[in-house]
This record gives sequence, C-alpha cells and structure tokens, in this order.
Amino acid sequence: MDSILSLKHLRKHFESQKAVDDISLEIERGQIFGLLGPNGAGKTTLIRMITGIFYPDQGEVFFDGKKFDPLVDVAKIGYMPEERGLYKKMKVGEQALYLAQLKGLNKQEAKKKIENWFGRFGMESWWDKKVEDLSKGMGQKLQFVTTVLHDPSLIILDEPFSGLDPVNSNLIKDEIFRLAQGGTTIIFSTHRMEQVEEICNHIALVNKGQKILDSTVQEVKQQFKKHQYLITGVGLDKLIMEQAPFTPVSQKDNSMLIQIAAQHNSSAVLRFLLDQQVEITTFQEQLPSLNDIFIQSVGNTPTARTFEKN
Repeated sequence: MDSILSLKHLRKHFESQKAVDDISLEIERGQIFGLLGPNGAGKTTLIRMITGIFYPDQGEVFFDGKKFDPLVDVAKIGYMPEERGLYKKMKVGEQALYLAQLKGLNKQEAKKKIENWFGRFGMESWWDKKVEDLSKGMGQKLQFVTTVLHDPSLIILDEPFSGLDPVNSNLIKDEIFRLAQGGTTIIFSTHRMEQVEEICNHIALVNKGQKILDSTVQEVKQQFKKHQYLITGVGLDKLIMEQAPFTPVSQKDNSMLIQIAAQHNSSAVLRFLLDQQVEITTFQEQLPSLNDIFIQSVGNTPTARTFEKN
C-alpha cells in the first residue's frame, strides 16, 4: 500500500469536548477519499491537523512516508475550506497570482498556470473583475483554481460543489478525476452522499470525534446490505406465496422488491419463481445507498464524546 498520508491515533480536545478522539487513517496515493460525518463530527479539526493549522494533542501525522513538517509539507497541499478565503476587494487575476506566489511559484510560472486553468474553466474574461462581483458559483471556480494551480500532491476539498450549477459541477468533477488519475490524492468532504457514491473509491465516516467506518464504498455497501432484491418479469402478480422463501416489500405492475428470509438464498428464490412459470426479466440485489448507511450509522452512535468526570 503506497500511502501518501498516515494518521496515527490523533487526538484533539477543546475544553470539555473530544473533537478528535483516537482516529487513525491510511490514505493512498491517487485515491479519492471521502471524509464524511455530520456537523460537529470532528472533520474540520481533523483537516486542520492534516494541514498544520492545529497540532494534535496526541498522535502523529506522516506525509509521503515522513513525519509531517508544516514548514515543508504545507506547500505540497491544496486546501479548499468550506468557509471561502478570497479577498473581496482584489481583482480575480491579482488574487490568483498572490495566492500562487504564497505557495512558492514565481510570478512568471504562476501567470502561466493561471492562464492555463482560466482557459480550462472559461474564465479568461474574469482577470480584471473584482472578487466581490462574482456570483457564488464563479467564486467556487476561482477558489478551486487557486487550490490546485501549484500542483499539490494532496488536495483537500470541503463542499467543493456548493453553489455550482450542473454544468460547472461536472467541469470540476472531471478535473477531480483527471487529477486523481495523474497521481494526485484527493480528500473530499461533503454532506451530499450521492456525490460521494459517484466520486469516491474509499470513505471514512466519523461521528463525535471517533471513526466508525473506514473502507471502500463497495465494501461498506456489502457490510450494510439487507438481502433485498428487485425482480421484474411477467407473472409476478399471480404468485402463490405459500412457502415462498421471501417476503414482498413492495410491488408495482411487473416489478417486486423482496426481502429474502434468513434461512434462504437467491438461488432458492429463483427456483421458486421459475417453478411458478414467472418470466424473469431482472433479478438484482438492491444495496443500500450511502445516505441510508450514513443515517443508520450516525443514529447508532452516542450523542457526545465528553471527558469522563472523576
């Protein structure tokens, strides 16, 4: 496993609250990693420790095989926070140049990279616009460009699609895939589970400072599956349900959602249907959505992680 980022037993406490309470993660190079959790889960605190904004009370961060050094490694990270950090009175071009130079680019190479990214995103005419005159979606595109233009090894995106229309969402989505294919690692934090399903190949779910899930999207779905299948075909409405190895959950026209009994399997269901002359068109397992898993997992965890009183 080629990990670019390793978090080892991180803890961060604020007054009486355990914001991050013993979290370990391994994030591989080129991975699109979903960092998920409800408000107050500890995601932002975790990200701030990864980026050197906060120091952990306990535990260690390793970046690219070595202990994280904020003075050296921050330049290799691009961070797009949910709370946007653009200077409203500056012009778009000078804002991008300023932020690129903060990341170590000289003015000439910064200008070249900005022009390339502005061209990719159709932003060529924005150079002399003031940031305060941009719409929320335009500001999102500018923030994304300033996050990635110094070619960081690790990019952290917190709600990157907020305020974007579908066309511009797809534009940024395509760039995320392109960057990952080129070896850049993406940490993607959002409340939109359908975006996670589409974009991420690995997820970690945190709640009240603790990690409660950490696996690939498909493995998580398999872990939470309910053995439900969708069947479509001719003859479902004429089934004799005596001794059926399943229970119908819902039925409409020529389709039926079923729950297979614990002592049976999909083969038993198929035999039962074929014995009753059902002409099967579709027989497909229905895996839970990440949204369902999110709600189920968060609902089953304690409501707080506070210090124990003596």
